[in-house]
Amino acid sequence: MATPKIVLFYAFTPLADPEALRVWQRDLGQALGLRGRLLISKDGINGTLGGDIGVLKKWARSFRSYAPFADADIKWSEGTGLDAEGRSLDFPKLSVKVRDEIVSFGAPGELRVDEHGVVGGGTRLTPEELHELVDARGDEVVFFDGRNALEAQIGRFRGAVVPDTETTRDFVRLLDSGAYDDLKGKPVVTYCTGGIRCEVLSSLMTARGFGEVYQLEGGIVRYGEKYGDDGLWDGSLYVFDRRGSVDFSDHARVIGECVGCGAPTKRTANCPDPSCRTQFVVCENCESVSCAEHAA
Repeated sequence: MATPKIVLFYAFTPLADPEALRVWQRDLGQALGLRGRLLISKDGINGTLGGDIGVLKKWARSFRSYAPFADADIKWSEGTGLDAEGRSLDFPKLSVKVRDEIVSFGAPGELRVDEHGVVGGGTRLTPEELHELVDARGDEVVFFDGRNALEAQIGRFRGAVVPDTETTRDFVRLLDSGAYDDLKGKPVVTYCTGGIRCEVLSSLMTARGFGEVYQLEGGIVRYGEKYGDDGLWDGSLYVFDRRGSVDFSDHARVIGECVGCGAPTKRTANCPDPSCRTQFVVCENCESVSCAEHAA
């Protein structure tokens, strides 16, 4: 019986020939009938793929057969379905590209990577260690959201600092502006969906004088697997595929508010105006409202 799954993965490691790896992953994905997105650079790989569980297991075995990817953390979640040919309904196609950065902070010259991963990043915390830190330090601990502000509107750690960012590139500007210098003497826990953005963000913060920086290992995904909605997380997890969001339990809180009517919702949608690429948290009844009307 076909079982749709989605895998989320990344690995920071020096790669001598990103183009050769692009061809390998493109050909492998096409042969297996996978869909999704992969980015490869000289510093590593970042991707998400959808397909039948058996096919994805074949991909994972091949992926991990390459020594630099052997220890990559692959996170599994439920897909929404497969088409008649067994291809994922959560992605329109397979895209495999080489880029300067596998997560676009706009600071490729600052990132340092060795065979152990990002150099100079924050101290890694498992979900259990995160709770130990909060138990020991209480309100001193600052959760710092490493995602785009839209993602945090439908789900975030309780009391988190949510920077006003539309894209990941905004973080460098905000950090350099001194907007968060008041946090430099506090324990700061960076977090993001699967952990990759915080690998880079925590290193950028450390380089700018933040003295006690942590990163949540495995991101929100691993935290949700451990504690569901019975810990420090509130709401739904935004995901970059056709699912839109995922919940960790049957009692997830709905913390998003529709920009049109203010009703609780976890739905996000693109502005219906073709000239606008803005995305909103919006309920079904208000989805057709244009960005100009939202702004008003």
